[in-house]
Amino acid sequence: MTGRAIRIGPVVVGGGHPVVLIAGPCVIESRRSCLEIAARLADWADRTGVPLIFKASYDKANRTSIRSYRGPGLEAGLEILAEVKRRHGLPVLTDIHEPAQAAAAAEVADVLQIPAFLCRQTDLVVAAARTGRAVNVKKGQFLAPWDLRPTIEKIESAGGRRILLTERGTTFGYNNLVVDMRGLVWMKETGWPVIFDATHSVQRPGGAGDRSGGDGALAPALARAAVAAGCDGVFVETHPDPRRALSDGPNSLPLRDLPALWARLTAIDRAVRTPARPGRRRA
Repeated sequence: MTGRAIRIGPVVVGGGHPVVLIAGPCVIESRRSCLEIAARLADWADRTGVPLIFKASYDKANRTSIRSYRGPGLEAGLEILAEVKRRHGLPVLTDIHEPAQAAAAAEVADVLQIPAFLCRQTDLVVAAARTGRAVNVKKGQFLAPWDLRPTIEKIESAGGRRILLTERGTTFGYNNLVVDMRGLVWMKETGWPVIFDATHSVQRPGGAGDRSGGDGALAPALARAAVAAGCDGVFVETHPDPRRALSDGPNSLPLRDLPALWARLTAIDRAVRTPARPGRRRA
């Protein structure tokens, strides 16, 4: 099943096109760090032809602790993301948490992302759809794959015509997530492109007391499995030094490891998208 193709700037997601990468830091830590990460990703994408969408959040409103770093905020964060676009020409994805943020974020971002915890918030998804931007819905950790259909209906009813659906794991007991790869197939039955969030899927929500933990070393294995299952894109949070990241460091992928992982993912993608040649019959 190929489903719809969604164009986001120069990148085409779904419809049988090669797997797409959505990558960047969890949160904008500073103007300098965000631009440095974007520059490294853009240079790599330019040299190798990676279909890349840059992601970073201006505000992480769902941090575990009131003391956790959230980001520079809407106005300052969007200025930094606009600079990423001007300098490198990359499409940009960012989260919104309130309906009032949608219009401002849409002035800069090519994709408005609905966080998993908020995927059933009607006013939020409708506001995102009304901007005309592509909308990426993270499937809530509490939902079955088919339970995204009502959210899709909300977006479509508000004029949304470019929808991405992202799997990021399902709650499995306390402080743990598990990924059911069958869910990628069921989500693709909606006809919209499906993204696999490799790094949030290995998160341990609240597992480190006042913050979330994670098993970042497992993210590449899950990403390989998801591409083999036919996902249209892979979402990876990456950082030059995850140990020093201000958000989601334990499940982020070191930036230096991304090219090697992507080479494996694209090889798998080519294999699963190439029709098998029928064998020759013996006389």
